[in-house]
Parts: sequence; C-alpha cells; structure tokens
Amino acid sequence: MHIMPTAPFSAFLDALLPPLCLLCGARIPLRRQGDDVAFCPDCLSDLPVLQAAHCPDCLIETEHGERCGACLAHAPDFDYARALYRYEFPVNRLIHGLKYQARFAPARTWGRMLAVQTADFPADCVLPLPLHAERLAERGYNQALEIARHCACARGLPLERESLQKRRATPPQSSLSLKARQRNLKGAFSCQRDFSGRHLLLVDDVLTTGATANEAARVLKLHGAASVGIAVVARTPRH
Repeated sequence: MHIMPTAPFSAFLDALLPPLCLLCGARIPLRRQGDDVAFCPDCLSDLPVLQAAHCPDCLIETEHGERCGACLAHAPDFDYARALYRYEFPVNRLIHGLKYQARFAPARTWGRMLAVQTADFPADCVLPLPLHAERLAERGYNQALEIARHCACARGLPLERESLQKRRATPPQSSLSLKARQRNLKGAFSCQRDFSGRHLLLVDDVLTTGATANEAARVLKLHGAASVGIAVVARTPRH
C-alpha cells in the first residue's frame, strides 16, 4: 500500500534529496502533497503546447479550428480527444525515455495534467491503451499504464488495466501508411467485460494518425460503451 508522506517528512526529503527539473536540472520548490515535481515552472511553461487551431475530433492542426477532411469523411469512433503537447522536442525525447528507458518521472505530472484536461467530460473509469503480451514481456511495462494510473488517481476513478487487451501482435505503426495502419489493427483488440452505458477514458502517450485509438474505441463501443474519450501526452503534427 502506498502511503503519502507527511508534509514535515516531505520537507526533510527535499532538504536531503531536492527534486530537480528533468529538463534544466534546477531545484524545484518545496513539494507539497499533490504537487507536480518533474519540471520547474519555467520549463513547464516552455513545452510545445498544442496549436490553438486544430480539428476538434483528431487534434490535427487546421487553419481555423475546423474539422479536418479525414474526420469529415469518416468520423472517428472516439467521441473526443485531448492532448497536452505537440510531439516535438523536448517532449518527444521525454516520451522516448519513458517508453524505452523506464524513465517514469514525467508520468505522474502528465497523468495529473490529463485529468485536468478531461475534467469537463464524464468518465466512469480510465483504461490504458494495452500492449500485446510479447511487447509487454520485452519492455517490462506499459508506458500508457504508467500515465493512466496517475490520471485515474487524480480524477478519483477506477483504473481498468485488464479489460481491454491487445490480442494480436502487429508490426510497428510508424512504418505504415494510414490505410495500412487501419488494416494492420483490424481484430487487434479484444474486450473482456460489458461496458454498457459507461463513459470511458482511454489513455496513451502519443496520438499519430489516430488509427490505434480509433480501433480501440470501436471495440469498446461494441461492448456497450456510451462514450470513449482519448487522452494523450502529445499529438504528432501534420508535418
């Protein structure tokens, strides 16, 4: 069981091992219960936030904030998407560190920020986008789960870590075209429970084409979900 340290003990830890910003190395002010301690305020404010004008469905940048052509032609199966940043330096390097080098420190900050970003949408539980068992065994952890657990905690929601599963190993999406990505994911996910009438929040690290999130949302809705929202740390820009 995780026990939150008391304020005096946290102060003692800060004096002994002061928290340092992951980006600039500066000492972060005294942590208080619930504070985010991965970045100093200056670095946090300098991170590449999402463009103000973007498609309300998939978050890709558009000229006036209108829906993009792809979403007008084929509306996504998820009901909304939220992202904290553009997938650009230094966010891309931080995500890479979390994903492949077990650098978990930003996950708490990002999870809590995503809880704030999605607070205006109803949710009954939080789900991480799953990894296939082979990929999970190779990596040893699911980076989406590390973010999702903090998002669920901050929103006071249960974490559904086993209900959605990836049952088929698929080639890496990064090397495929959009149509190939969509074909690649058909039948990749399975759901182990009935979500009838439930509002679900699906958490991942990066939204690129949206094909993976869309297929997962489609499967969850086949199992009764009333709505599925997508919350990610970063959205890949159009370029």
